[in-house]
Amino acid sequence: MGTTIQISMETRERLNRLRPYKRATYDEVLTVLTALIPEGDDEGAYTDDFRASLLRGLLDIRNGRTFTSEEVARKLAL
Repeated sequence: MGTTIQISMETRERLNRLRPYKRATYDEVLTVLTALIPEGDDEGAYTDDFRASLLRGLLDIRNGRTFTSEEVARKLAL
């Protein structure tokens, strides 16, 4: 059983480039990508919300949406 999802052409092309072989399905590509998100650590399993926040945090770092500890301390001091 399958489902239909809407993705942009840009996303589709990015997924196509990640296919390990020509006939790989998007489900296979997405399964591999989601397997890269850590399940947990020595303290236990992560919740799905926490796992999603890890991805958002990595994107923030990649896109320069971060603050140094000094910047945070200055904002808190105001």
